[in-house]
This record gives sequence, structure tokens and C-alpha cells, in this order.
Amino acid sequence: MKTVGQLTMNRSVIGDRDKTAAIIVAGGAGTRMEGATPKQFRILGGVPVLMRTIALFEESSSIDRIIIVVPEAERNGLFRGDRARFRPTKPGDVRAGGATRRDSVAAGLEALDDSIGIVAVHDGARPLVTVDMIDRCVEEARRCGAAVVGVPVTDTLKVIDANRKITGTVDRESLWHVQTPQVFRRDIIMKAYERAMRDGRYGTDDATLVERIGVPVTMVDGSRDNIKITFEEDLLTAEAILAARSGTAKED
Repeated sequence: MKTVGQLTMNRSVIGDRDKTAAIIVAGGAGTRMEGATPKQFRILGGVPVLMRTIALFEESSSIDRIIIVVPEAERNGLFRGDRARFRPTKPGDVRAGGATRRDSVAAGLEALDDSIGIVAVHDGARPLVTVDMIDRCVEEARRCGAAVVGVPVTDTLKVIDANRKITGTVDRESLWHVQTPQVFRRDIIMKAYERAMRDGRYGTDDATLVERIGVPVTMVDGSRDNIKITFEEDLLTAEAILAARSGTAKED
């Protein structure tokens, strides 16, 4: 059994790989939300957040395997009881996450078999991604090797000092908010994680680790609806988005 620090790959079979695996990362405790239930298991429109996310990757024709990374306590019982109906029919695995996001993604990478040539990493707490967004990002990664979804920054951004005094204004023309999925050729993401593990380095997203090995990453148009459930108010926003999509939004 490989450990997180022993990520390896058989580079001789890279050319034979053509399938895409999604690694859905939901290993966190969600400490920034109220209550004892982690954010990925909070209910959104009658369905747990994580189960909504899984269903979209189940629906996408671009995804062949689904690897789900959850807290150790949830690994064996993820699809028990009422959650059984959300078990994906696509082959895959459920893995226990690590202490950090990097370690959780690494646990997902260890679950890949030799048929996988493309890897899509997605936050389990982003249940409003669309199938079209997933498919477009996978297509771009197949073309160029590394792609992420995001949206342009629209707010004015300020730089402040230690006393919160504004010291400058950032030119936002070239700035984007990055989202997930983030999709990579397998050899690229494996190399990025091997380097990060060896050097003891972290990143707030997978693209950061890929950038550090000198691989360019292409931005694909995402959506402002593709929010990450992080704070309590995000659930209210997500409920409103779901209602608007289903045509049941209340009028003022």
C-alpha cells in the first residue's frame, strides 16, 4: 500500500490511458459553519451537499471513474441508510482524507488505476457546478494538459498594510476567481504532487502545485453560481440558485 509520501506512477503506460477520473474532495470538517454537521453533509434542497455534487459527476459523460475522499469516520458508512440511493453506478472508490487538502487529494490519486489518463479534482462542497462546465474543462485539459474553471474578478481590490491602511489598488483586468473542477493530465498532476510532497509544500488549489512545476494552466469559463459552501449564508444563496434553476423562485 502506498503512503501519501510515496506517490508513484508507471510512466510507461501514459500513452495507453484514455479514461477520466473525478476526485471529489470532501475530507474537511467544515469548521467555519455553525453546528456539528460538516458542510459537505448539510442538506441543500432536501439532499446532502456532497450527494448533489457526486450526482453531477455521475451524469457527466466525460467522467469514467469517481473517487470520493471523506473523513475517516465517514469512509465505510458514506452510502449507508438514506444515502444508499446516491451511490454512483460508475466504478470508483471511497478513500479517507488527510490532515490537509493536499493530503486528501493525494489519497484520491493513490486510488487511480492504470486506465486513467485525465484527472478532475473537485470540491465536494461545490454542488452547483454544471455538467456542461465539467465537460468543457475536461475537454480543454485533454487539449492542453491543464485547465481550471473560474470567473473574472469584478470587485475593486485593495492592498493594505499591517494597520489596514490602503497602500494601493490592484489592476483587476487580468484577475480571476478560480473554482473547481480543476483538470489535468495524469502525468502532470502526479508530478506536481510528488514535488509538493517531497518539498513539504502546500497550495490552496491544485493549479498552484502544477504552476510550481512550470506547467501552464488554461482558464475555462465557470459560473458565479458555482459557489463553494463555506459559511452558513452560502446555503441560503445555494437554495436561491436551486430555486431559480427549477423555476420555483419566489417573486418580491
